[in-house]
Amino acid sequence: MTLHFENELVSLKENLLTMGGLAEKAVSSSIRALVERNDDLARKVEEDDALLDQFEIQIDDTAILLLSKAPLAADLRLITVAMKISRDLERVGDEATTISRRSIELSKEPLLKAYVDIPRMMEIALGMMGDALDSFVNRNPAKARAVVPRDKEVDQLNKQLHRELVGFMIENPQTITRCLHLMVISKCLERIADHATNIAEEVVYLHEAIDIRHTGNGKPQEGAAKT
Repeated sequence: MTLHFENELVSLKENLLTMGGLAEKAVSSSIRALVERNDDLARKVEEDDALLDQFEIQIDDTAILLLSKAPLAADLRLITVAMKISRDLERVGDEATTISRRSIELSKEPLLKAYVDIPRMMEIALGMMGDALDSFVNRNPAKARAVVPRDKEVDQLNKQLHRELVGFMIENPQTITRCLHLMVISKCLERIADHATNIAEEVVYLHEAIDIRHTGNGKPQEGAAKT
């Protein structure tokens, strides 16, 4: 492996981590905008989404150039995994933008309920994403595997909140618009956790050459083999 190729790989990983930091900030800011009813912050999240789009394009362009130079199978996995992770991070930014837009709409109406479940979902989802990215940096597939089962907790909170909001709508039809906005926000957080799971699964594939997608437990499927 040439020094130039190594430096390009390092740059690729650094850009990916910068993108991860931007995605995490977008999510936390969007929820803070919701809780604090801060429309300016919500609009800032929307504006900053363009940065994530630019990073995804840059990472893809770099990865495509590197694919023709990769001398080893491990390098090929790293490059393709980087492209997949950047796609997930870009979609996390899209979810944060959706949350921000809904929070602006919600700030126009009286507060429906205290926000407890939504910040909790955000905390779990961002924890998952942080651990997935950390496992990528530190070459720790065991930590990545541990991320996968945590997605179930976010799924459960999402279902629980949806049931509660359906109850609000049945009891008082005037809350329907607010409830629907909150359902969308809850679903966005559930998807963010899904993207964190995707990243963790890609890290396992990167370091172990084993595909654990669709198992839901961080363990390889029966009969899965290294490639």
